[in-house]
Amino acid sequence: MNIAVKPIIAACLGIACLSVSGCMYHSKHDTYYLISNNLKLPYWKTMYTGFTKAATDYGVTAQLAGPNDFDPAAELTAFKQTVAAKPAGILISIADANLLREEIGTAIDANIPVITVDSDAPLSARLFFIGTNNLAAGHLGGQRLVEKLKDKGNVVFYTIAGQPNLQERLKGYQDILATHPQITIVDVFDTKGDPGAAFDQTEKYLGKTGADKIDAFVSLESSAGKSIADVLKNKSVTDREVIAMDVNPDTLNLIKDGSIDCTVSQKPFTMGYYGLKMLDEVHHNLPKPFQTNYGVDSFARYPMFVDTGTAIVDKKNVSVYLEGATAAEAQQ
Repeated sequence: MNIAVKPIIAACLGIACLSVSGCMYHSKHDTYYLISNNLKLPYWKTMYTGFTKAATDYGVTAQLAGPNDFDPAAELTAFKQTVAAKPAGILISIADANLLREEIGTAIDANIPVITVDSDAPLSARLFFIGTNNLAAGHLGGQRLVEKLKDKGNVVFYTIAGQPNLQERLKGYQDILATHPQITIVDVFDTKGDPGAAFDQTEKYLGKTGADKIDAFVSLESSAGKSIADVLKNKSVTDREVIAMDVNPDTLNLIKDGSIDCTVSQKPFTMGYYGLKMLDEVHHNLPKPFQTNYGVDSFARYPMFVDTGTAIVDKKNVSVYLEGATAAEAQQ
């Protein structure tokens, strides 16, 4: 072979490698982190499954970090430690936007892409948000609540104080209830991410009678729905409405047996999968300057928000979600 031709052939083989298999584009040394709170919940296990599936497809490395319980300070520590490890990118659900705002800026300054997922920090330097349109999710749940209460009754909400996504969901419910004055919000209870606290508080709510009777219980986060339903089942109470959040197996089975009316579904697998995909894209095509405010840039490479979708799950369609969950588990 003519020696002069060899570099040309080598270059062509390199181009083919990039375009077909990505073998020079990706590397196991490219490590991406998913960071959140309450990692023991099925919701985050599902998201991490999507995150790791994308890592496998792209030939990169996925890592999970953060506390098993709701602990914003511990999440901050996990974020700092992750930034110090100089990863290829970070996907993070925000427990406390104020607490993490400065640290997200530090990561961006170090050319580490940060994308928020599930819960946003819109005033930070994060690139963009992937997740549910939480205001729309609240509107969806609110419409169902009005329908089930037939325009009259007392309702309590279960939340985790300080989380932007839950605040937006509550605002969505409030928007709908504002035009239905005979439905009263009696309380918004902060569970602090503890299902046991939700259980105990539900027992207290059941003590209210007469005009103070609680007619509906609404969980804005994924863990309280089961606790509420368990209390009602233990007390043989069947004349109350329960609206949950997310499609973990416990919630779906409680919808199937009638203990929960419905839940508002999200797509955590999709959030995780698409989150890693976009981090990888940014990492390998880092914009210059990286600190551009994309929110006011009409020629930005990225959106400000990727909506992964919501739906109401009730007895009519719960079997479809249960079948999907079973199939996904079998593939893991």
